[in-house]
Amino acid sequence: MGRAFEFRKARKMKRWDMMSKQFTRIGKEIVMAVKAGGPDPDTNSRLRVCIQNAKGVNMPKDRVEAAIKRAQGKEENDYSEVVYEGYGPHGVAVLVETATDNVNRTVANVRMHFNRTGGELGRTGQFDFIFERKGVFHLEGEGLDMEELELDLIDFGLESIDKDEEENEIIIQTSFPDFGAMQKALEERGLPVKSSELQRYPTVLKELSPEQQEDMNKLLDRLEEDEDVQAVYHNMKEDAGDDE
Repeated sequence: MGRAFEFRKARKMKRWDMMSKQFTRIGKEIVMAVKAGGPDPDTNSRLRVCIQNAKGVNMPKDRVEAAIKRAQGKEENDYSEVVYEGYGPHGVAVLVETATDNVNRTVANVRMHFNRTGGELGRTGQFDFIFERKGVFHLEGEGLDMEELELDLIDFGLESIDKDEEENEIIIQTSFPDFGAMQKALEERGLPVKSSELQRYPTVLKELSPEQQEDMNKLLDRLEEDEDVQAVYHNMKEDAGDDE
């Protein structure tokens, strides 16, 4: 099947083993949410989303509670949310979201990852025309009627609704400004939301050969393994079978 297939397979296996990274990422989000809006999820919608997402990845309850408690202590560091943009190998646009307690360390590490894989870190804002932000909600699909759901949620910014048969879940997408309205609408209806987040989608895709994708994947791996990195987005067109 070739080196590219084996590389992608190994990369997927590594991602499946990154549960601890998911817990760390959500732990930081909890800390930022508590510092911004307090420790009570009933009055802090951002914290409610964090707790919801923690459940979605089976993060232990005691780790969630520990993160909330830690955020209230003076010794806990403040995190800054910083976005970096640059070009990876073969001209692929890459956008990196970070949460850091040391911006100097983070920018140095991100620049190193780009440089060592044939890329170059650029200026923030240069990819505003390449990536657009969307709200994405994953709901338990059992017992839900997609047509009824679509009619009910259209006034709250619903842009698309699809069903993932394999995961038995319904995926709802909204524009960035409608994220809060949709979150509130789903909460008020008591719908079984597994996770909700803001994601970035490329408006244009760059096609690479399998060998060029290998080069690009090396950069993505380095970035995703960085402890300060929360999410990585790119506009490389990946083979349809990559996520199967």
